Amino acid sequence: MFSLFKKEKENKNDEDHLSLISVAALLIHSAKIDQNFTKKEKDIIKKALIEMGADNNDLDEILKDAEIREQDSNQILEFTKEVKNKNIDEKKIVIEALWNIIYSDENADIYETNLMRRLSGLLYLDPKIVGDIKEKIKSKQ
Repeated sequence: MFSLFKKEKENKNDEDHLSLISVAALLIHSAKIDQNFTKKEKDIIKKALIEMGADNNDLDEILKDAEIREQDSNQILEFTKEVKNKNIDEKKIVIEALWNIIYSDENADIYETNLMRRLSGLLYLDPKIVGDIKEKIKSKQ
């Protein structure tokens, strides 16, 4: 009987881990869109993953797996599918991380802003929420 509960817990942990890999892959994709994936952007991704429940000890493994997944993918839909199923607070964490990544070099280019427009639709987020988060990030710059 206890082994059944242990398996359920392991399955939940595996699902959470895979979910975090998808989120990280999406964030990595946005960081690489300007062809310059910096340590500052990686730190933003780590912070977002911790806010979403990642264990500090697992961060490097999650990022490594996410980078491989992002390199092997040719579209963002497989990453957004996982984020789309998150609750609104977790979606806001992802959007905030995305804007932080975009403005980490103090400049949002046309490709980055286009990505955010597409993502707000794919994640079923109100454009006002996305815009409010953007303004919050810009005001911190």
